[in-house]
Amino acid sequence: MVSAPLHSFILYILLVCGALSAFASPLPLLELESRANGVDQSTYSDMERYAKYSSATYQLICPKPLGNKLVTKFDVGGTTGFVARDDGRKEIVVAFRGTADLSDIITDAGISLKSMLLTGVTCPSQVAVHSGFQVGYKNVESSVLNTVKSQLVTYPTYRVVVTGHSLGGALASLSAISLKSGIPNANLKLFTYGQPRAGNGAFASLVESLIGTPNIFRSVHTFDGVPTFFLDKLGYKHFASEFWQFQEPANAGNIKICAGGEDPKCSDSIPSTFINVAHLSYFGQVMAINPFLCF
Repeated sequence: MVSAPLHSFILYILLVCGALSAFASPLPLLELESRANGVDQSTYSDMERYAKYSSATYQLICPKPLGNKLVTKFDVGGTTGFVARDDGRKEIVVAFRGTADLSDIITDAGISLKSMLLTGVTCPSQVAVHSGFQVGYKNVESSVLNTVKSQLVTYPTYRVVVTGHSLGGALASLSAISLKSGIPNANLKLFTYGQPRAGNGAFASLVESLIGTPNIFRSVHTFDGVPTFFLDKLGYKHFASEFWQFQEPANAGNIKICAGGEDPKCSDSIPSTFINVAHLSYFGQVMAINPFLCF
């Protein structure tokens, strides 16, 4: 097992590589065929914005996420993140941190599929999720749900946005189900970045039906290997909708809106190389290394 100090050093090296890649020339692998795709600028700006929230979760302290009100921070059993409120945009943001320490590695390692058992969520018996992700989310389930419910009592017209990078994206997908089941009338959107597959096909269908595919933005950066690491041959399936930045630079025109959860013409067309430099940078935001997102 990798020690916590060693893992921190490895993570630091990977992040530095990711930062350098942001300024390097595009790799030949990224030079894909021209595509008549793209998203509108408003959608692109939203994806860029919530990538910043996802990055901010990695900071040791984050008193004002993107300059907004920190409602609460949670850190239970290694599951870390925060709930923030943006009164200008009238939204409540729930953000989950990705892998950053030994406890997160243990969460990632629980790869067996287990029946989903979230409080207040009614689902078919065949719905199964990554056991480690489920344990991780259960650590903060009641706290997140109660906090968001309390905020919506005071601010009933606010939108709820759930977001996260990597492991944080998988936790965000479980949280979105939990929140939408517990607060059915909530105007809820889900934004994830470099998210691994989190459950089986029945789970993917449940996410799509509860949240609604127009409200799901699952972003994949070029050849990021984490989203395809848990193979579908093991029973894992992604939910729609995938937004694949298929080439550099990051802009609205270089985003492909994919068909379904497992579009063979999107990120699934590239063999997984697991954690790589593409995984560490989304929409111009190098994950985890910008403390100014918290002030």
